Amino acid sequence: MSPMSRPDQPTFEGRPLARPQDELVDQGAAFDATTLFSRRRMLSVLGIGMGTVALAACGADTTSSSGTTSSGSASASGTATGEIPEETNGPYPADGTQDLNILEQSGIERQDIRTSLDGGEAVAGVALTMAFVVTDMANDKPFEGAAVYAWQCDAEGRYSMYSDGVTDQTWLRGVQVADADGKVSFTTIVPGCYSGRWPHIHFEVYPDKASATDVDNVIATSQVAFPQDMLTPIYARSEYGDSARNMASVGSVEDDMIFSDSLDLQTPTITGSIDAGYTATLKVGVDTTTEPSAGGGGGMPGGGPGGGQPPAPRS
Repeated sequence: MSPMSRPDQPTFEGRPLARPQDELVDQGAAFDATTLFSRRRMLSVLGIGMGTVALAACGADTTSSSGTTSSGSASASGTATGEIPEETNGPYPADGTQDLNILEQSGIERQDIRTSLDGGEAVAGVALTMAFVVTDMANDKPFEGAAVYAWQCDAEGRYSMYSDGVTDQTWLRGVQVADADGKVSFTTIVPGCYSGRWPHIHFEVYPDKASATDVDNVIATSQVAFPQDMLTPIYARSEYGDSARNMASVGSVEDDMIFSDSLDLQTPTITGSIDAGYTATLKVGVDTTTEPSAGGGGGMPGGGPGGGQPPAPRS
């Protein structure tokens, strides 16, 4: 009898679990990828009328700027204007999707996220200023007062609060409130690469600071992609462990299950160098008249396909 027809095999939404002995969030990237669709993917799968698709695609013009030059510098990638694609918040959000919620903790509103909330040693890695410029598309103006929650893995691919050995840490997580230009920025590091996903940073947008306490209030959920020409020399550094090998196993950013259909809207403009640090700026269009389709409302614990499993600490 085939696995598909075994009556005793645990299933989810009619599909047999790849790893019946494990939790739903640990079924692997292949299983995850079919579980949660972003709004863009749903439109294509369901065959929504061409008029609706045309509206969703409006304003997809691309602009770019040149990066600075020095040893190990990266050329800037273009950014597009348009609504930010809805993506999963992954298995490690600590936003109230499951039991963990760092958004309720004192000190989460901060600019420098390289240490835990209670201080301690900063995580190792190449310096990065990650900026988001949020636009209120419904009113065609900067989204002043919107709150952005950003989180990412460290140079070894570990997520604080979740990965073995760092469950008691809260680094690389923080909230900032947009200024009059709709801009927030975080002092962080270039993320490492773990098996199964292209290097990325997660973020959620909330309508205001008061709402940024639980994923139920989120109005946009997405991820930031980084270009390979920037990452290759960075991943040659010792603190980035197996990142080079893991990135090579993905292939390219276009092969990533999250970024494959929306890369133009999720790649920031980047300037800087390894020695001086990098600045990445992503334009984030948020249409408050549309219903968020990812994040905590995604239909499986942990927000669906988060992309791979961060590694256990290396000996």
